[in-house]
Amino acid sequence: MAKTGVTAPLGFRASGVACGIKKNGERDLALVVSDIPATCAGIFTKNVVKGHSLKWTMKAVSRGTARAVAINSGCANACVGEDGDRDAYEMARMVSRLVGCEAEDVLLGSTGVIGYRLDLEKIKNGLQEAFRLLSGDGGNDAARAVMTTDTFPKESSRAYEYGGHTITIGGMAKGSGMIHPDMATMISVITTDANISREMLDRALRDTAEVSYNRISVDGDTSVCDKVLVLANGLAGNPVIESDGPAYDAFLGALKEVAVELAKMLARDGEGATKLIEINVKNAPDKEMAHLVLNAIAKSPLVKTAIHGCDANWGRIITAAGYSGAGFDPEKVDISLGDVLVCKSGMAVPFDEAAALEVLRAPEVVITLDMNQGAVSDRIWTCDLTCDYIRINGSYRT
Repeated sequence: MAKTGVTAPLGFRASGVACGIKKNGERDLALVVSDIPATCAGIFTKNVVKGHSLKWTMKAVSRGTARAVAINSGCANACVGEDGDRDAYEMARMVSRLVGCEAEDVLLGSTGVIGYRLDLEKIKNGLQEAFRLLSGDGGNDAARAVMTTDTFPKESSRAYEYGGHTITIGGMAKGSGMIHPDMATMISVITTDANISREMLDRALRDTAEVSYNRISVDGDTSVCDKVLVLANGLAGNPVIESDGPAYDAFLGALKEVAVELAKMLARDGEGATKLIEINVKNAPDKEMAHLVLNAIAKSPLVKTAIHGCDANWGRIITAAGYSGAGFDPEKVDISLGDVLVCKSGMAVPFDEAAALEVLRAPEVVITLDMNQGAVSDRIWTCDLTCDYIRINGSYRT
């Protein structure tokens, strides 16, 4: 098997096992371990309600180094009081004993149903198996183990040459529902063998999030467990990246490629989705206006159902922009579906309905709003809204 996702960089092993948390018997516990202590950084949900595993990880990340990440699916470990905090600590302690590190060197993730305690006996047995199965070929198993309503595992990797060193970045992500740009919007783990300072790694992650994880939406919801974590163990042997310059730019470029690819997978795999939708705003006066317009359109049920039904109803698009809270002149706005111009200067224009239908029938649909009021561009990825989204979420707990 090839090294994929989180095990693509040097010095990372992973596994994914079924420990019985999920009722269907599928993999539900992932373990990712760096052979040596790794510099780490993370970004976490802005939801005021936060899961216990997430709260543990927020504190652990602040120390700046980590050896392992353990993530369970099927149970969010959220909203169960002090028991949840104790369970998170116990889970980290179990991993630390296996790996040979401090509990605070273990980062955690839990995803699934809110309001239920972790079954620590199952977790303990699962972690022992996961540790035994750790492998440089285990990235895909780990990606499968973190899935909830996802329909496929999400992995990405990039390798680049700089200064005579090969540097690799790999990642995995889960997320299909409760996705919206309010960092984070899913659970994602990124690994790299780059040698980079904590300050620059944190900066690179935040810069990357703004063009990837914070630019996707499925349904406008954000979970209590969302996070993205990055671990850098330095085994590529490159001189430490500790300031701006070509070395940092090369790392940032590769990191963005990995994260954007993962983010688009998340949007494409939205619960019940059949299409990936890319919405572009260009020539806006400022970033805030562009972001408000993008968010409103991306989470509009009317826009998303129209795309699903292949209805070139551009009126829903400009309406969503209008209630977004952004200040703009609607009489300057042009709207295109793919290459088909459907609105010019805020007004209807004759267009080829057959050509528009062909655009909307494709598995990837591009919508562009030219605001003609500035020079700022931005984009977001979302998906169509289908009857299956209601079916999945109408019975999620059962």
